[in-house]
Amino acid sequence: MGSWNWFSKSGFNSSSTAEQVTEGIDATRLTAIVTGATSGIGKETARMLALRGANVIMLSRDLKNGLKTKELILQENPEAKLEVMEMDLASIKSITSFAQSFNASQQPLNILINNAGILACPFQLSKDGIELQFATNHLGHFLLTKLLMDKLTTTARKTGIEGRIINVSSIAHRKYSKEDSLLDLEIINNPTKYWHFLLCNYFYNLISMHFMNTHVAGLISSSLN
Repeated sequence: MGSWNWFSKSGFNSSSTAEQVTEGIDATRLTAIVTGATSGIGKETARMLALRGANVIMLSRDLKNGLKTKELILQENPEAKLEVMEMDLASIKSITSFAQSFNASQQPLNILINNAGILACPFQLSKDGIELQFATNHLGHFLLTKLLMDKLTTTARKTGIEGRIINVSSIAHRKYSKEDSLLDLEIINNPTKYWHFLLCNYFYNLISMHFMNTHVAGLISSSLN
């Protein structure tokens, strides 16, 4: 048995599937937003939430790609409640536009899953003049969470169901070196820079947990490694 194959107190390990972990869960009363829902962890998260009955808002910067992913999930689960909405995490305007539209809707929000991210791309600036990885992997999710906070807390208060903010992370943040600078453009597209953003998200989550435990009732924020 490998070092990564240990069993947690829940009885699951790194080989456990999403279907095994969520077996028996009824999510029909829940509405969830998933960023980066067109591939990888985000796609599987959206698929599994829908399989358990949740209403899932799939966010994608490419609407066509999002709709294609939705159709694939519907082929497997025709009863899935899925909605694809366009949003670019590297754009303040796009995030703000989505949040305003969603907040103005009658839809509740029980779960926000901050999953999307990019890795080791060549140096480039976002439309707002921010380094693209930092804008997408950290600042974008920070702004999205801030703009949806009222909707999350209102839903928790009205329904009595504790809300969740989940930041998909990685133990790779431990690889951060004090020798490196987040602003060093010489290695900005090096995979090590990704570790910096993970560390930023880790600290952000620690701060948000402290804030919500002190000031916000009915919400839990956590990092999922």
